Amino acid sequence: MLYRFLTIISLLILWPLASGFAQEPDKQTYYGLAMHGKPKYDAAAKHLDYANPDAPTGGTIKMAAIGTFDTLNPYSIKGKAAQGLNLVYDRLMARVWDEPFTMYPLIAERVEVPEDRSSITVHINPKARFHDGSTITADDVIFSFETLKTEGRPNMRQIYKLVKTVEKRDASTVHFAFGEGFDQETVMIIAMMPILSKAYWSDKTFDSTTLDTPLLNGPYKIKSVDAGRSITYERVEDYWAKDLFHNVGHHNAGEITYDYYRDDGVAFEAFKSGDVTLRREFDAGKWASAYDFPALNDGRAIKENMSHGRPEKAQGFIFNTRRAPFDDIRVRQAFELLFDFDWANKNLFHGQYKRIESYFPNSELAAPIAKTKEATNPRMKQRKANALLKEAGWLVVDGKRVKNGEPLDFTILLSAPEDEKIALHFKRSLEKMGITPKIRVLDTAAYRGRLNEYDFDMTIYFWRNSLSPGTEQNLYWTCAAAEQPARWNFPGICEPEIDELAGSIAQAKTREELVSQIHKLDRALLNGHYMIPLYYSGVDYVSYWPPINRPQKVPLYGMVLESWWIDDVQNVNQD
Repeated sequence: MLYRFLTIISLLILWPLASGFAQEPDKQTYYGLAMHGKPKYDAAAKHLDYANPDAPTGGTIKMAAIGTFDTLNPYSIKGKAAQGLNLVYDRLMARVWDEPFTMYPLIAERVEVPEDRSSITVHINPKARFHDGSTITADDVIFSFETLKTEGRPNMRQIYKLVKTVEKRDASTVHFAFGEGFDQETVMIIAMMPILSKAYWSDKTFDSTTLDTPLLNGPYKIKSVDAGRSITYERVEDYWAKDLFHNVGHHNAGEITYDYYRDDGVAFEAFKSGDVTLRREFDAGKWASAYDFPALNDGRAIKENMSHGRPEKAQGFIFNTRRAPFDDIRVRQAFELLFDFDWANKNLFHGQYKRIESYFPNSELAAPIAKTKEATNPRMKQRKANALLKEAGWLVVDGKRVKNGEPLDFTILLSAPEDEKIALHFKRSLEKMGITPKIRVLDTAAYRGRLNEYDFDMTIYFWRNSLSPGTEQNLYWTCAAAEQPARWNFPGICEPEIDELAGSIAQAKTREELVSQIHKLDRALLNGHYMIPLYYSGVDYVSYWPPINRPQKVPLYGMVLESWWIDDVQNVNQD
């Protein structure tokens, strides 16, 4: 038992602020928990490198959201949660965004982890409070764990079930011991647990939608809700954790509002008029062509490209290999060759994009690839595609691609109308080969239902990865996930090599081992031709209205809105 209590691995470093810590009880001791290697920041750190410790507080930032919302509980699978709820829930430890995967004290003042990572002991900060001033206790931590394990999101349930026992050691200490199946990442996921109020939730139904404001504990509180239309968050002035080094220079805006719009076109007009004051743009074509209005041209509004080092979304035309004709890799290879990325990038997106060549694009996790002449020559691509289709039995008869008298029919299922232009471009390329797909656009709910049941032939969708991939890789690529509804193995991938590689990721003991295994997984996925890769930018497109301002340094993961602020707050509030 002594080993479990006192052994601190190199990934869990204790840094006293001074050598005479015992003589300086007013000083804070920091612990950092890293997935691999040592944390970047030690106890001498006053703030994160990408934060401005002198940032003023106050003012309002207004952003747009699309559609609607019907719940203030982001951890239940029921309903659509309002934007921005991450601002009102604190976790045991706080993740930072200039390291691949490292966390620092928040509700947990410190944690203890043995060398084999088979458990985690959480010591709660005695200052930790809910918004009503009540103390966060071991009972709240255990209640949060038990609730989220049975009624939380699928990814939470998946990891939390690896906990064999939970023990309350005293009013501020909880010990989690892991059972069969735990890995290097399990302690990290437990440390990221959001903490709920047992007193508030005990007599309520957690697994349901609600627009009642729960008892919360984050740097903001919910000020007002206009159901489905708008939500406003208000800065908590006496937030108990505001002086923790990773919070210094953060949570500066006095209020943050999300107004909901029926579509992005209306939301963009609201930004142009100043009704919305900060906008993230995700359409490179619009970024290149639509941001030409007086306020931008005369400097009243600002438009910036912010480079980052996180993996971009791995987006593409995804094949459903559970169905013919895409159960044949030769057909998938042929279709991939027939997609003309260069034409689409030039004519649809103003040359703003790069071609995705990895399932982890824009990062060190992308496997190096060797380009060949064939891979860049359109005519050779078309000839190769035709040969592959013929080899698979698909011949051209009377201008139509057929096999055993049956045409090569399939439907491209979409949820976003803006995806139609790229789908139509691909359709034109296929028509030259005697293939005429149907294109069908569904509303969000209907599309999600079809996707969850894998009821499609081909669709445009994506996978999202961090710089520290882990157990989610099993949900993306394995045979088990392919058979379970509502997982993320959309193509139905089931290959022993990929299963083994996906399972190895969270077991990696070092960063070097992790990157090496991800490269192997990436190559195996690319060799399977499970999607036709689309495009990424490698930058965050952001436009905003001064006096909104930001730190000069952009962290590894890209812009962090919590570190932005508003200058001349007094004048703004008077307007």
